[in-house]
Amino acid sequence: MKTYRVAIIGANDGIAQAHFNAVAYSKDRAQVVAACDVDADKLAAYCTRNAIPKAYSDYKLMLSEQKPDLVIIGTPPPMHAPMSIAAMEVGAWVLCEKPLCCSLAELDQIAAVEARTGTRTSSVFQMRFGSAGVHARKLIADGTLGRPFVGLANTLWFRDRSYYAIPWRAKTMLGSTTMNQGIHTMDLLLYLLGEWEEVHAVADTLFHDIDVEDVSMAHVKFANGARAAIMNSSISPREETKIRIDCEHATIEADYLYSYKNANWRLTPSSLAARDSARAAEINDAWEQLETDHRAYHTAQVTALLKNMDEGTCPITSGAEARRTIEFLSSLYKSAFTGKPVTRGNIQPGDPFYDALNGGAGPIKAAHLRNR
Repeated sequence: MKTYRVAIIGANDGIAQAHFNAVAYSKDRAQVVAACDVDADKLAAYCTRNAIPKAYSDYKLMLSEQKPDLVIIGTPPPMHAPMSIAAMEVGAWVLCEKPLCCSLAELDQIAAVEARTGTRTSSVFQMRFGSAGVHARKLIADGTLGRPFVGLANTLWFRDRSYYAIPWRAKTMLGSTTMNQGIHTMDLLLYLLGEWEEVHAVADTLFHDIDVEDVSMAHVKFANGARAAIMNSSISPREETKIRIDCEHATIEADYLYSYKNANWRLTPSSLAARDSARAAEINDAWEQLETDHRAYHTAQVTALLKNMDEGTCPITSGAEARRTIEFLSSLYKSAFTGKPVTRGNIQPGDPFYDALNGGAGPIKAAHLRNR
């Protein structure tokens, strides 16, 4: 079985170490052969700590010389699309940190290169890969829990002023609480409930001195008839992440912070199901068939991606699946900026929100003032 050669771009924070650890976890399936960063000191420390043989300050030179099979990108988001495209152009598959790109226009550029090269760019959405989340999705999709009715996705976190001292976080929508914190929980909600049809959202800057929102909320209608509420915040003193789906026969939910394991999830049969002992036993037995306990983290996603590379199959955070989430986020922003609900498929080339998350409208607070 092939051992894949991996290059990592971005060595500046804990995520970079998580990327290396995820590859190392695969043992003989993949090996990090090079790393790249513009910060020479941090790059040297990263390579020394992890025994990475080659260090580069120029990612294009690294791609040209190393010809890696897989490139993992953990740089600030404005570079995600050009780096992903450059990697695919040399024949590499890509695993790119969220947010994958700056707009639907950039996503379509990535898709065009995927189609031409036969390679794939996959977004880091590790919440899809925890064993409990995978199992919950199966029980919803196969009807074990009955029809899904109501969903909840809360990302209530806190970020201090030093966090927003980094310009791309304070000045671009990519650093907002929606795109940079809530994105994981929202993607998990879409993974569990499937195709969405309409979103109606609000966003505001309530505390931080930044050009992007620190709070956003949304109501979502799904194709299966379910409705869901979303709340994202970077100003919540008591931090928590919550995902909950109320179905016809049971509620399934998880409470965690940055990552979940099986113990963070629970299933509660409905009162009607509870009165039917056979139905309650069936539901509980279905949930208890969850035996493995893979944490929702980079290791599980990298393992799945290497299997996709073996088989030449599309990862579940590439292609149409990646677009569903990016289109949802773009539509959430369009709704927040315009004050109107946005249906899926509404944003097409020529729409200002196709080319920019804020539709070229500037800071979210300024947009609110204009709409008064």
